[in-house]
Amino acid sequence: MGILNLTPDSFSDGGRFIEPAAALSYARQMVEAGADWIDIGGESTRPGAARASAEQQIARIAPIFRAIRSHVPVILSIDTTLAPVAAAALDCGADAVNDISAGRDDPAMFDLVARRRVPMILMHMQGQPATMQANPMYQDVVEEVRSFLALRIEVAAAAGVAESAILVDPGFGFGKTVSHNLQLLRRLSDFASLGRPIVAGTSRKGFLAKITSDLTAERLFGTAASVAWAVANRAGVVRVHDVGPMSQVVHAIRAIQTGEPAIFAGASVARGDLP
Repeated sequence: MGILNLTPDSFSDGGRFIEPAAALSYARQMVEAGADWIDIGGESTRPGAARASAEQQIARIAPIFRAIRSHVPVILSIDTTLAPVAAAALDCGADAVNDISAGRDDPAMFDLVARRRVPMILMHMQGQPATMQANPMYQDVVEEVRSFLALRIEVAAAAGVAESAILVDPGFGFGKTVSHNLQLLRRLSDFASLGRPIVAGTSRKGFLAKITSDLTAERLFGTAASVAWAVANRAGVVRVHDVGPMSQVVHAIRAIQTGEPAIFAGASVARGDLP
């Protein structure tokens, strides 16, 4: 899954893809580099970020979804916690919803997803982006995150969302210390007990800089190591900024797992392959 941020203040690439032409060009580059899925967001969720209104998000994302949907045959998801934004994106060609609040921010989100019959990613986050890194605390981070996601699956299903359409994300960097993130990575396969595909979003996260002393914005090698570990430990989707290098990592790990060479030929997942 390639990341396309349409915000002026995202921690890694803020402001680069606000114009439709730039966003479309970058989407094409990601697909050519191996992206099966592009996740598009109009609100920064970096630590300390201020919230963007539904109107602000829709103004940012609607023209981009229209441009990409018309020209790039790839899975598209909207990264938002607000049902009106998700609805606007679906109307403009989005295939899925990625909600970092797991349906808690907007009570209307599950109803929308159920009515539109689209896949949804439920992510764990302690607190809100503005405060989540202030002092995150857990007794057992893996069990608490796993239990939270199990509960949100139940709540979503009770609201009419098909369990078969749900993916889960432990929320690396969202209300977690370096130690919490490492524990979640080390025991990522524990989340397979939820019976849903696991999404791992470690790309360029701050904890990687702290453990590798990599002061560059890309944190490429730390990201590559975390992506390799995630894929080897049951992640079904990896959400990344650097699609080309990470596609190579994923194909190498898959080849090791299967014992068969994975011949890289660009994107390999069709829109109909979503859960």
